This record gives sequence, C-alpha cells and structure tokens, in this order.
Amino acid sequence: MRLTVLNSFSRFELNVVTCPKMSAAGPVWPRLQVLRALWALLAVLLAPWRLWAIEDIQKCSWQVALNKFQTIGKNLGRDRFFYQEPLGTVDSLFSQPVDSRFDLNKEYLIFPYFLKINYSCEGESSEALVRKGYLTGLKPMVLVTFQSPVNFHHWKIEQLQIQMEGVPFRSKEPCNAEVCVMSWYTPMPIKNGSVVMFQVNINGFLQRTRDDTLQFTVGNELYELIPRYFVNAPSRPLWYTEEQAPVLILGGIPEKKLILLTDTSFKDFFLVELSIDSCWVSSFHCSQASFTATIYDAIATESTLFIRQNQLVYYFTGTYITLHEGNHSSGSWVRVLANECIKKLCPVHFHSNGSEYIMALTTGKHEGYVHFGTITDGRVSFELLPRRWSVCEGIQDIQLPVASAEVVICSITWATFIADNYSLLLLVEIEDSKKYFQVVSYDLVSDYLAILYTIPEFIPDARGLEFLTILGTESYTNHPMVPTGMSYNPYNNLLFIWGNFLLSSYNTENYIYLAGFPKEQSIKYLVNSFHGDVAIVTETEEIWYLVEGSYQVHKLFPSKGWEVYISLQVMHQSSLHAPNETMVTLFYEDSKLYQLVYLMKYKKSQLVKRLVPVEQLLIYEKLNNDYLLERQGGHLTLSFTNFCPFTVMRLRDLPNPQIYTRQELYRAPPPHVLDPSGLHNEDSLAVYQGLLYYLLWLHSQYDEPYADSVRDSTWRWWKNKKQDQDYYFYLASNGRGTGNMHIDMASYEKIYDLKAKYELPKRIFLDKGTSYSFSIFLTARGHSYQAEPGREGTTYQLRSQVDLGVVLADPNCIKVVVKEKVFVNYNSLLFWVTLSDKRFCFDQGISGHHLMKTSILVKVVGSTGHCFQDTHQGPRMQGNLMVPVLIGCPPGKRLAFDTTYTLEYNRLKNKQYFDCVHVDPEIPCFFFRDIFYPFFLIQDLVTGDSSSFQGSYVLKVVGGGPTLDTIREYSEEEIYRFNSPLDKTDSLIWTTKNTTTTKDSVFNIMSHQSLGIEWLCLENSPCHDTVPQSFFAPEFFFKVLVSNRGVDKSTYCDYQLIFLLHIHGLPLSAKRALFILRVSVTVSVSVVILYISCCLLLPLTVKACNILRWKINNIITSESYYTHTSPSKVFSSPSGTKSGSNLSVSSHGISMVAKEKAAASEEALKKLT
Repeated sequence: MRLTVLNSFSRFELNVVTCPKMSAAGPVWPRLQVLRALWALLAVLLAPWRLWAIEDIQKCSWQVALNKFQTIGKNLGRDRFFYQEPLGTVDSLFSQPVDSRFDLNKEYLIFPYFLKINYSCEGESSEALVRKGYLTGLKPMVLVTFQSPVNFHHWKIEQLQIQMEGVPFRSKEPCNAEVCVMSWYTPMPIKNGSVVMFQVNINGFLQRTRDDTLQFTVGNELYELIPRYFVNAPSRPLWYTEEQAPVLILGGIPEKKLILLTDTSFKDFFLVELSIDSCWVSSFHCSQASFTATIYDAIATESTLFIRQNQLVYYFTGTYITLHEGNHSSGSWVRVLANECIKKLCPVHFHSNGSEYIMALTTGKHEGYVHFGTITDGRVSFELLPRRWSVCEGIQDIQLPVASAEVVICSITWATFIADNYSLLLLVEIEDSKKYFQVVSYDLVSDYLAILYTIPEFIPDARGLEFLTILGTESYTNHPMVPTGMSYNPYNNLLFIWGNFLLSSYNTENYIYLAGFPKEQSIKYLVNSFHGDVAIVTETEEIWYLVEGSYQVHKLFPSKGWEVYISLQVMHQSSLHAPNETMVTLFYEDSKLYQLVYLMKYKKSQLVKRLVPVEQLLIYEKLNNDYLLERQGGHLTLSFTNFCPFTVMRLRDLPNPQIYTRQELYRAPPPHVLDPSGLHNEDSLAVYQGLLYYLLWLHSQYDEPYADSVRDSTWRWWKNKKQDQDYYFYLASNGRGTGNMHIDMASYEKIYDLKAKYELPKRIFLDKGTSYSFSIFLTARGHSYQAEPGREGTTYQLRSQVDLGVVLADPNCIKVVVKEKVFVNYNSLLFWVTLSDKRFCFDQGISGHHLMKTSILVKVVGSTGHCFQDTHQGPRMQGNLMVPVLIGCPPGKRLAFDTTYTLEYNRLKNKQYFDCVHVDPEIPCFFFRDIFYPFFLIQDLVTGDSSSFQGSYVLKVVGGGPTLDTIREYSEEEIYRFNSPLDKTDSLIWTTKNTTTTKDSVFNIMSHQSLGIEWLCLENSPCHDTVPQSFFAPEFFFKVLVSNRGVDKSTYCDYQLIFLLHIHGLPLSAKRALFILRVSVTVSVSVVILYISCCLLLPLTVKACNILRWKINNIITSESYYTHTSPSKVFSSPSGTKSGSNLSVSSHGISMVAKEKAAASEEALKKLT
C-alpha cells in the first residue's frame, strides 16, 4: 500500500522515489581551498546533502493504523488484521441517498477494517497539522495493491490496484471545541486470493479467545524485549517467498524457542514463544553433540511457517480462508521428517507452477540426499531426492573408477532450486585423499545427475585486479577456498558461490573471482534484492555491497563513512541510531536495504527498522579516495576528481506503463456528504465500504465469453440510470437531495491511460514478438568527443567517450537494438533502446501462468559507484538500470466472442438474417441453414484495447442440449465423433470447406479468413432429430470450445474460450418428417372427407330431423288432447239430450281441426320431397 497526498497546490507520492525531472547525476565539486582537517571536511560534505536545496523540506511522515469499524473515531491504537470476510450488509443505508445512480437491488457488504491516516512533522503537533491540512484542502490518496496468489489454479492471476480517498472524520473523544481531534479514514478492502498488500497484510496465525481478544496460534506472545536476547547475538538471514509471504519470522534468539513475527515488514513486530516440544532426539544415525532451544532456521511462505530446532523440523499452516477453498490450518506445530536428521533448511525465494518449495539437507543415514518440500494451498509434502541413489554415489559413479579409493566424506553443503528448468544446484563437499567442493546439477524430471564445476582448492592470486576469470592457468595463494553457500538470481541467471571468497557465474560453468572481498573474512549470508543489488554479511558482522554486473565490492560497515554518518545522526538526536547497537538482520524491501537493529540506550532499549544509507556511504568512499592535496604558494589546495562520465541523465520517450506492467487500476472516491462541515459519519463510511465491496465483486464477475461494447466492469452498475446523471448532480449541488450524501457512480471507473513517471517500470511483460522502447539522454562531463574515420575512409564522424552497455540475461530469447545520436552543441547524447522478444523461447501458456524470468541491464560504462542523483529524499545511484522481464502470456488478456461483427458479417455473406422468435440479448442466435462465420476479439482488460483475433484456432462442440436446462457435457469420445473430419459414424455436427487440420488430422484449424461453418447434425449427432418444444422449428444450444493451443504462432497466449451458441431452424429427421407427414395427411384427408360427408348428408339430415320433429309434435299434441277430454266425461251433466248435442258438436269440431292439420302436414312434406 502506498500513500499519495493531494492538495490544491501540489502532489507528492510517498514511499516511492519519483521526480518530474531528473537533475544532475552527481555533484560537480569545484577546487576548494581548505585549512581544516580532511575528515572534518568530508563529514560536512557527507552530512546534509545539498542543504541549500532541501533545507525547506521538513521531515514529515504519514502514520497508518488498522481500525475495526467499532473503533473508528477512538484513540485505541491499531487492530490486528484477523478477520478475512465481510461482516454484513449495509443495504438499509443505501436506501437513504435516493438521488444517486446505483442499483438498490444489489447486495452491498462491508469489510471489517478501516485505515486510519494521520500526518505529522518534527516539532509540530500532529492534531494541528491534520486540522490545518483538512481546512486547506489536503486529501490523502491511498493506493492499495493486491498481490496475486501462488496457486493460479484457484485464482486468476492479475495485478490489481484500487485508489481511494481518505475522508475526514471527527474523533469521538470528549472535547469542548467543535473539532479538536480528527483523522482521515478509508476502507481497507479484502480480495479473494490475496493476503499481501505490502504494508498491511493478513495475519492468519491469530485466533479469538472467549473474552473476544486475539492471541497467536503459534505460541505465546511476550511483551518484554530482554537485552540478552539480542546483545552480542549473531545476525541471521530473513528467509521468505518473495512478494508472497504476509507474515515474516526470524529466529536465532540464543537458548530460547522465540521468534520475531511481523505482518508489516517489521514496522511493528511481536516476540512469540513457540508452542513446540523442546525435545532432543539423538541416535546412532543422527548424533547430536549438544542440545539448544534456539530456532536456527526460519522460513515464511504464503500461508505456512517452517522452523528448525536442533535436528527437528516443524511447520505451521495459518488460517487463510481467502486463499484456500477450505480451512487448511494445521492448528498446531506439525513435526515433519520425524525419522530424519536435518542439519539445514534452504529457502526457495520464488514460487512456480502454483506451489512454493523448501529444501531440507540431511545428515546421518541419508547423507547425500535432499528432502524437497512442496507447499500447495497450505498442504506440505516432501520427496527424497535423488530418487535412485544419493548424490555422493552418483558423483562416485561419474568420476571415480572402480579400483579407486572410496569417498571418505561426502556431504551436501547447500541446495538451490532453479524453477525454469526444474533442477537443483547442489554444493557438495567431498573428501577422499584431499578435500574439495563441486557444483552438481540434478534434474528432477529426468533424474539425471551431472557435475558442473569443481571449485579450486585455493584462492586465486588476483595480483591487484578487481576480478579474475578462472581458466585454470592462474596462480593461487595458500588460503584454501571454503564455500559455505550459494545464491541464484532467476532474472539474470547470476549464481554466487560464497564463503571466504566470492565467485560469480552466468552459466554455472565459467566463473569469475571477485578479488575485492578479503580472503580473511568469511561470508555468513548473502541478501539479494533481485533488482541488481546484493548485500553481504560476514561472520564478523561486516556489511559489503555489490552491484550486479560490476566486479567492485564496497565495504559499508565498519567504515569511516559509517562512523561519520552515525555521528551526524546522533548529533541530530535521531531515534533510529545509538552509540551501542546490535544488528539482528539485513534485508531488502522495495529495492532498498534495511537493517533490523537492537539499540541499547540509557533509559530504554528498543528494536527498530532503519534504512541503510548505501548511496551516502558510497559517496563518502568516493570522496575519500578521489581527492588530491597540492601545495600552492603557502597553503594546501584540495581538489576532487569526479569519475562519473556524465552530469545529467534523463529517461525519455517512455511508453504508457500499463501495457507492460499489466497493472489494473480502479478509482473509487468516497460519497459526497451534504453536511456543510464536510465531515463524514459512520453511515457514509459504511456506504463507502459497500461501494468498494461491490466494485470488487463486479471486477471478479467480469468474465463473460461475449465481448461487451463497453470494456469496463463498472458500467453495468449504473447503465440503467445514466440518463439521470445531471438531475441527481443538480439536486446534490443545490442541497435539495433527500438523503445525507450523494454518490457519483460515474466517478467509479477503471483507469486505462496512466502516464510514465520518468522511470523504468518495476517489471515488464513481453508477449510473442512484442517490444519495449525508451531513450536515455546523457550530458557528458567535459568535452569527450573525438573524430573517427567513417566507413568509406573519406569522412569523419564524432565519437563520444560516454558509452552505453546492455547486458541481456538470455540473449537467445530477447534482443536489443541501441541507436545513438550526438548533440555536439549541447555536449549530449541520446540513446534509443529497443528490447524485443525473439518469438521462440516460450511455449504457449494461460494468461499469467508459467512466465519465463529474464532481465535487461542498461549501464553507462564507468558509472557504477561514481554517479549519483540528488533528490528530496537523498542521493540515488545512477547509471545502472536493471529491469526484470517476464516472457509469456501477460496477465489480463482474454479471448471473447465478437457477437457484433459476427452478426454483421453473417448478414452480409448470407444476404439474410433470421433471429430467434424469443430473443435473448446475452446469447446470439443463428439460423441453421446459413453458413456460420465466427469472429473473436482479443480483449486487454488492463489497457481497455480490443483487437480482432488474427491467429488460428480449433473449434469444438463440447456440449449441448435443446434447452438451457438440458445442456450436458460430451465425453472425449463424443467430442471426437461430433467434430472430427475423420469420423465415419455419421455423427458430425458441423463441417467446413477448410482443408487445414491439426498435425494428426483429427480437427480442423480455423482462422478469421475461414470459409465458414456449415451445420450438419447427422444421424448419430445429438442435434439430429430434435423434437420441437413449441409450434416453431426446433432449436439447439451448442456449448462451443475455441482454443489456439498448438495451432497458433502469433502469440504466447493459450486462449481457451467456452461459450453458448443458439441455433434455430433445425431440420427434422427423415423418419420423423415422414411420420409427421403421415399424421398430417391422415388428419387432412379425414377433415376433407368429413367436410364432404357433411355437405352431402346435410339435406337428408335436415329432412329427417324435420320429420322427427313433426312426429314428436304430433305425439305431444295427441297426448295433450286426450289428457284434456278425459275430465269432461267424468264431470258431464245427467241431462241426456243437451249433453249429447254438445258432445257431438265438440267432437265434430276437433275432427275437422285434425283433418286440416294432417292435410297441411302432407302438403309441407310434399314440398320438402
């Protein structure tokens, strides 16, 4: 994490040496007349570097502390980074700022921690400075960098940064004034797969107790630093996996099973007594002369700690749920290699192949073997190497005849793992008739053992030279060479073998002896920055310094320059120095050399981390050696000679860094509070947390197989409310918002156009055939030009004595072109440097995986140790530019299906386009009978660029189904039958007119110039005879795999894309079509026959119905008549004459009516017939 301070006048970036312009490379010392002693003059020259230039710059610093949400606004110190998951949601708070353009339907979680930021200067009140800074517009900018994990099989490899802004927050402590104490706060985000944020790291070796306090799981914390733990104790190396270990440990405390543990790179630390059994196991095969509780070797990896006590090895795996799919914590120290006698642990500084490594050297029964440990996701396993026989037996079998005397002593002194070729370099001590050492290589893949080099028995006689190439013809001294260790830099292939000498080699076969290191001293350990600097610590605690690529070794401590520097610091009452001190360890951090020192003061002793002033000590050494005293008249004149070949060195024409550094950057500003004071509260801080969480969630989900029109993961957040942006801003700016804050979602963006900062990047990535170019502007010292004959011998050209040299670690893989231009009027030169990949040193790999490490070293000849640049942070060495280079598929590149251009081109070529009936905007749809022309894009998620994929690829259908719910994966045998042109089972899904195939002719090779795909769906294919799901034509969803593995020579990237393709209008099979035809014909004929029958029988049916109706009516009428006449007879009068006449009349009337009705019915029937 880095802090950047912004106000309305200037911008400063702390912890990074950056300057807008590069000033003179070193001071130009005039001839001075002095009457003082030389040492006093040198002290004055060394002390305040250019006081006239930096006297106005105060010694100010930022303080950052980790606080839980419950402790913000309280002066309770700092919390430990223990919680690794979001605590809960803040959805209720997001309902308040309704005049904002964010989606209320999403889930917004909060992180458990905040960063508390304060600002202080020497001699001034920190509280007053913070208030003044806030009132004058000071805004601290926090840049959080997430380190990629080791295991790339679980997590995506990416270089991600988030730039946040600290918000002012009033302290909750009681105060009489309106604002007494305040601080800036910013959320501390957490990302899955990352536990290292460089200055604030997750500590997975803590646990919560019943009383809600935190304690260490590896042991008990001690709170008193007793002087006998450190005073006169030898220093020890700090071993860890570079850029991956969130927690560092350091042992070596005499007779105590104590370690120093830190999760902030020793900005603060803890003294922990380990909870291990201090047992002593001695046997015939593993004899131990004495017992000690001291922890000798301590190594930290990403999630696991290793220690060695006596001959026993333990490891402890921490709790890192953000790294591992489950909880892989060991819970307690685990003893490993229980039946072995381990004499030494050797670290592996770099991870590879998704794992970390460690090596344990044995003695006793397995002397000559190496236990090679592999750590993957916190799981530890060891393998005994070599597999067939011991190294000693292998060496004897190689170089000794059968009749020769057997080897008396054979022991492995040191082991180094080289990940690029998966081999071990072993330093082996052999004694038969004499004692000598050999460098042995062991290949872990082929199980092959080879002797690379035999170290000379005695130290060479350099005869006053700085270095000596060992050819076997040189003379030697009487001092034996006693090697004790090795160090290997994978970026420049530089191997150091050290002991009472220092050997270097770039190919493990030819060695150079560095004569500047005294043979009377013996190196205890070597510290490598892996950026061109090496520090050396001897058994007598001397500190030496070496620039890789040069051969001059500089003594830093003890030295006259060190004494003067310490004296000046004590005079300034520096809290980081004391007359009596003991160095605990020496290590590099961000290419700067630091010491961990125990200071013995009168009132209180303490352990501090401080910067080693390498440049100032080298300047003192240069001034002490490069002066001349001459007598002129009656006094002495002191003159200095500056051996730096230039006065000004500037880098120009630097390209935008993101395309080479692969650094993704998001800008995430806080919400704007509408309170007139501008101070935030708990609600606005919680909303800020929720916004950051959802921003990271959007970033992690941005992996769609289809190319978006907007290549920014944040646009989906606010795209539906983009049209209301101005309205919401108007409400907030006029104080008419309904909530207490306003969120400008458009300000949450991904930055694609970072500019170079006049310095080379920390590392660069090169894809196949790509190049990196820049220029170096040098102003020569004095007039250093000479005329040389031209090529034709008739003209002359100017030649400068300032030369630029370039050293390539792997010239077979990369090349460099340097062009020079001379500016005579300005006494300057301009060098154009172009570094390019040679296109054949790396196989294809997944984005960010298995990258090849190499480097380029650009140096001005004669500048090492002589050229320095003045900055506001002190002098900085110039003239040597070392840049690590990673060759392979850069992180952040992906292959995407270009739906937009595919649809346009298919419409153009097929003269038509039939879309699906039910359109899905996420999945494109294509017609079966049209020729399908697919196109793909290479999307760069770092720079935002997209370009058409011009390479070759193999397309396979690996799954499918008639609906999204019925999609299934195909087996390997099915994939072959459905996609291979060699298939003879009538199972092909598609075919193409292209004739290019893979080497085994199994699959077709496609490209952007292919003739298209014709859909077949043959009889035995899964899409054959698809049953329609509705009245519309059948459709099918194909799961398509596109890969350029082994068929594309345009890139190192192994692209693999899986996407769904929706095809509609599939034809029916012949059987199903015949069946449907039969059914259709049958139904149609039946309908026709029914129609005809109805037309013919309708009149007869109507007639029959009418007759039936008439008869029914007659029956009803008759029944009605007889029912009516029967009661008349029963109730008739007894008078016979009158009654009889009435009855006869009635009967006659009825009879006449009946006859009339019958006649009418017969007439109607005649008309019908």
